[in-house]
Amino acid sequence: MEDVLKKYNFTFKKRYGQNFITDLNLLDAIAADAGAEGRRVLEIGAGAGALTRALSKRAERVLAYEIDPALRPVLAETLAGCENTEVVFRDFLREDMAAVERELGGDYVVAANLPYYVTTPVIMRFAEESEGCRLLTVMVQAEVADRLCAKEGTKEYGAITAAIARRGTCKILRQVSRNLFTPRPNVDSAVVQLDFRTGGFSVKDEEMFRRTVRCAFQNRRKTLKNNLMSAFSLTRESAEELLARLELPADVRGEALSPHCLGALSDLLSE
Repeated sequence: MEDVLKKYNFTFKKRYGQNFITDLNLLDAIAADAGAEGRRVLEIGAGAGALTRALSKRAERVLAYEIDPALRPVLAETLAGCENTEVVFRDFLREDMAAVERELGGDYVVAANLPYYVTTPVIMRFAEESEGCRLLTVMVQAEVADRLCAKEGTKEYGAITAAIARRGTCKILRQVSRNLFTPRPNVDSAVVQLDFRTGGFSVKDEEMFRRTVRCAFQNRRKTLKNNLMSAFSLTRESAEELLARLELPADVRGEALSPHCLGALSDLLSE
């Protein structure tokens, strides 16, 4: 891979958070983790195509997005012979999710080595907008992995944790040393898998759930009661009544509520 990058005078761009995986065994393991075997696969951030090629060997079809057009000649060479793979040189975050899913034509899995600056928006798009995604297997910074899979009451627990739990389950599959990337980042990473086939729960109003979650975590120094009064223009008595209906103390903080409890609160608010 490094020889091909040099051949086309490719330079890494900090604005895209480009850190490519160089370990072929790890790439094959991630492709296996992703559940790509015989499936439609959506990859976010093809990079130099090393993971893309590993996915292509297993998948029925791979649709890969890459934001950096400078990688076009690199990918043309590294993905030569991968007839089941298509690379789209556009910013995935600007794409219409429904259109992408129509292009994929059915259930699919996602694989990605995500730069830090797009980790949250990419994951939130799938948690909130996708209908066909079944598994999301992503490489993220180790501390971000802890937040994605956090439990209520911990400092890592936050809005993105609750959004993921609304859709399914989350687990850390493997830890990845910073030494396996080019260029070498300053932190270690982890492979995390979000499984939208298991767990999860329904709510009466999706938008109200999102508002409730934002409210719960908007100011962690304040009690949930105060946040509810501010976000929903409730009186103190109304906010306390809502919490009492859920058998929660009046001074509870948002991070103490499980995702299921946040869902129950959003259902009460939607009434």
